[in-house]
Amino acid sequence: MTATPTPAAAATAPAVEAVGLQKHFGGLRAVDGIDLALSPGRIYGLLGPNGSGKTTLIRLLSGLARATGGEARILGTKMPSRTALASIGYMPQAEAIYPDLSVGENLGFFARLEGHADKAAIDRVLDLVELRDRKGTPALELSGGMRRRLSLACTLVHEPKVLFLDEPTVGVDPALRVQFWTHFRRLAADGTTILVASHVMDEADRCDELVFVRHGKVIGRGTGAELRARAGTDNLEAAFLILSGLDPQGNPLPQPTPAEPMGGGGPMPGGGRPGAIL
Repeated sequence: MTATPTPAAAATAPAVEAVGLQKHFGGLRAVDGIDLALSPGRIYGLLGPNGSGKTTLIRLLSGLARATGGEARILGTKMPSRTALASIGYMPQAEAIYPDLSVGENLGFFARLEGHADKAAIDRVLDLVELRDRKGTPALELSGGMRRRLSLACTLVHEPKVLFLDEPTVGVDPALRVQFWTHFRRLAADGTTILVASHVMDEADRCDELVFVRHGKVIGRGTGAELRARAGTDNLEAAFLILSGLDPQGNPLPQPTPAEPMGGGGPMPGGGRPGAIL
């Protein structure tokens, strides 16, 4: 007989999980056996260069793509799952909005789509992204930065418990970027789990924890301070390169010469690839 989880156990269960998650496109392993368990109420930074598998991983976790192997779970539900979608907000790199609809109509549509037709919630996100005075403006008449803000508002309007944000602040001015992160922090304090994908390191320290990915694999995980210390550098970008086995110019680090046996002892200390400090 399966035991019913206690409230304490349920509260500490991962909000987002990946177990041996894989996605192949022919011979390309875009996601190559990733294991993750992300706790509720924290902001995670998913960092890596373009083509490292960040967007594919998010699509698998959010149920927008089917895995080649392994599985993804959101709030304990295996993905893809229609029932779990109401708990997920996903902001893709491209603006997922309808250009012929007004700002308010876009928000109303996405709110109703998730069964959350709360006009107060619409007004709250309009204030957050500073588009209240553009509520009746067709989306096609907005600037690129305003469309980015509207896309974020559509992601937040149904108040999801898990947020996937793919480059959320691209094209957003510095003052509004600070406002966005203040709101992200408030959401996390209320129990929302947020995964922010980026290839830019300057916002990484706003996250509670970082996940470095390269070639579809996790190559490092921890706070910014922990990853810097592990790599022996004060620079987060340099830490990523070192954990990737690269030098500051992005070239592969030289492989060490195999140690020679010494008398009755084993191999000389210090064996192993420089930077292999995961």
